[in-house]
Amino acid sequence: MTSKTLLLVPLFLVAPAVASDPKPDAAPSAAKTFEVELVADLDYYKGADADKIKHKLDLFLPKGHKDFPVLFFVHGGAWRQGDKNFLGAYSSLGRFYARHGIGTVVTNYRLSPKVTHPEHIKDVARAFAWTVKNISKYGGDPASLFPCGHSAGGHLVSLLATDHSYLKAEGIDKEEAIRGVIPISGVYRIPERGMQTVFGKDPKVARLAGPIEHVRAGLPPFRILFADRDLTPCGKVPSEAFCKALEAKKCRASTVEIKDSNHIKIIMSAARGGDPVSDTILAFIAEQTKKR
Repeated sequence: MTSKTLLLVPLFLVAPAVASDPKPDAAPSAAKTFEVELVADLDYYKGADADKIKHKLDLFLPKGHKDFPVLFFVHGGAWRQGDKNFLGAYSSLGRFYARHGIGTVVTNYRLSPKVTHPEHIKDVARAFAWTVKNISKYGGDPASLFPCGHSAGGHLVSLLATDHSYLKAEGIDKEEAIRGVIPISGVYRIPERGMQTVFGKDPKVARLAGPIEHVRAGLPPFRILFADRDLTPCGKVPSEAFCKALEAKKCRASTVEIKDSNHIKIIMSAARGGDPVSDTILAFIAEQTKKR
């Protein structure tokens, strides 16, 4: 893949404030659809310091399907806000992909200012490790996991994939556990100053929290999405810079610019059938699953 940006025009001019649960017939015509089973509020971490809310995840499963790929989704909110249950937006996303035969994990993680980096990424790594070790019990393929996140979540899944130390700390030594990465309007470089409530006071720690600092050969494929009217730290320039850094290390990566969209609309469109965002995600998972 190349870093040449793909210009896609969405079919919907205006996204709703919260994505509605799409109908099965809104899916690409060739896709078989499934009934969806929800398994809610599973504990992915049970340590003595476990958070009763933030150390939980939800599973959205395609009924009757086996060995299905899994989308592992991490919400945004500037590392300070957000929740897997936010107004049904992420449950709509989970149901949409499960309906199309892709199991979906929607996870919580602790937020600032209660915690600072690296606690957010430690939680994401815990949730992903739980998924690797347990998803087969629910019919999913632990070798076909696709971390995906929006905004701060895009940062976290990119850091999860580029800095293997967090997964290694959770007992996941094989990097091929990640089949492909789908950051949406992510943050790939962290400023050394100005975000102390999230990344602390040490400029070096903040800098090394950026996924671009850990790019190396052998990483999984990346499909990097951003909106044409995105927030500056999450838009075209940083997305393409991250893509080029991956390519420089011979990693497969590409960017997709979503036209007539913005930082919020792009994630709301991810659960709408026939939209360039959902079409891109479905196509990337299908492409990487076939290659395996």
